[in-house]
Amino acid sequence: MEITHSDELKEAVAILENPSFIARMSDKFSEAVIKPGFELAPDQLKSKILILSDIAINKALGIAIGSLDKETHSAPSISNHKLAVGISGAIGGFFGALALTMELPITTVLMLRSIADIADSQGEDISTREAQLQCVSVFSLGGGSKEIDDAETIYFAGRIALAKALGDAASYLAGKKIVDKSSPVLLKFISKVSARYGIIVSEKAVAQAMPIIGAAGGAAINLLFTDHFQRVAKGHFTIRRLERIYGKDYVYREYVKMKREVVDG
Repeated sequence: MEITHSDELKEAVAILENPSFIARMSDKFSEAVIKPGFELAPDQLKSKILILSDIAINKALGIAIGSLDKETHSAPSISNHKLAVGISGAIGGFFGALALTMELPITTVLMLRSIADIADSQGEDISTREAQLQCVSVFSLGGGSKEIDDAETIYFAGRIALAKALGDAASYLAGKKIVDKSSPVLLKFISKVSARYGIIVSEKAVAQAMPIIGAAGGAAINLLFTDHFQRVAKGHFTIRRLERIYGKDYVYREYVKMKREVVDG
């Protein structure tokens, strides 16, 4: 592997094997402020967040398969997307958990467009169903279940967990101009993505609901939220670009080797 590509792989490993959003929030606001909120969060709020996450991913999928290929993609416009998401986060911080119903779908779609820009910059053909679904899949790769977090590599475990649902969805969408989003195949893909996305959304929502956070804190949390998924997207699509150059098996072996050096020490 060329030195430049090896450096890119090392950066991707560092991002994708340390995807904890709550850890980044704790660094920003202090663990003493953030952690108690998660421990005291009511189950009713958590259940509502999972439903809202499902709605947000459904909306994102509709955008992904309906208009991403018609949009102009240039160098990732990260600052513009972050500004828009920060504003919606300020609203969320001001009104607390009540605003999540309106804010989350908007934030998710804004992030999807940023993710698509990153994918395009890494050589993905956004006109293909595979690339469109890969953009949505990023929301499932940003952290999540203990089962995946305990795997040899968090990133590849997440990809494997989603692989069949993504492949089935891509096959279903192939050649279709009119799509029924209530199709069981697409609903399964949405469910798989939203289940892991919902974990991170829960962390964000509970933090924004704390009175001590306020509007400014809400905006800061949303900026962290956006940056989190943009970093994951960069790592994910870097890996896919390297796989197109060197092959999946070789990149996987190098990834695992580098993970042991960079992350496990």
